Amino acid sequence: MTSEKIGFVGVGLMGHGMARNIMKAGYPVTVIAHRNRTPVEDLVSRGATEAASMAEIAACSIIHICAPGSPQVEAIVAALMPDMGPGTVIIDCSTSDPTSTMALSEKLDQAGFGMADAPLGGTPVQAEAGELATMVGASDATFARVEPVIAAWAGTIVHMGPSGAGHKMKLLNNFLAMGYAAMYSEALALSEKVGITTQQFDSVIRGSRMDCGFYQTFMGYAVEGNAEAHKFTITNALKDMRYLEAMADSVALANPIGNAVKNSFALAHAAQGDGPTDYVPHLVDYVAKRNGLTRG
Repeated sequence: MTSEKIGFVGVGLMGHGMARNIMKAGYPVTVIAHRNRTPVEDLVSRGATEAASMAEIAACSIIHICAPGSPQVEAIVAALMPDMGPGTVIIDCSTSDPTSTMALSEKLDQAGFGMADAPLGGTPVQAEAGELATMVGASDATFARVEPVIAAWAGTIVHMGPSGAGHKMKLLNNFLAMGYAAMYSEALALSEKVGITTQQFDSVIRGSRMDCGFYQTFMGYAVEGNAEAHKFTITNALKDMRYLEAMADSVALANPIGNAVKNSFALAHAAQGDGPTDYVPHLVDYVAKRNGLTRG
């Protein structure tokens, strides 16, 4: 039986499946509720312990965090640190700002703790199946310790290098994905404008060299109308593109394509207002509307 006790902050769309698979691998798991109690109650019914406070999460030896971004991760770590025991390791599975990640890692290291950034590649369906991908930033010693735990929820694990390297790679990965989304949205708007339907467009691209897994989930909404085909929000997409811009600025790199992608999501984010955020494939609707088109 493992001696590691796993804490989990953020058992939402991705975290629920991850925590469930950690439990299936034989690790004791302690979770804490935020807004949505449904995933917490499901995990407790399967044997997880619900913490009443962050201090109870801090008593765990390896603590996962799945949060919207760096400000939230920083606040969670600050709440945990006073009660963490020697050698506790934080695994940040969020898509965070690498500059923040490296600063947090140094702070934790100086206090006798460890940190790994292990952002996620995949969907909630893959999280439930234990088939996510992750790119990990951590020291060799920390990576060796957390790898067996990560293997409970990830099918593909790549150790990218020291702290921050995982988040750097994740931003590059999301740049490609969100870039595809922006291009697909403009291509479909132009397609409709010149008299080629979305269905005709898809019949040529699907199965060709331009096809890929992201294309298929994106078109799951654009063609099939499945609003939950790719459950990654426009709000988070914009956040990630802002982090990418900051990363490029930190090394004085001109990134005009990244800026264009960011602006496409910024326009959609502004247009959606204060209501519930739409998902990335819904960008096709915002681009169409800006061009005087009404999608069916």
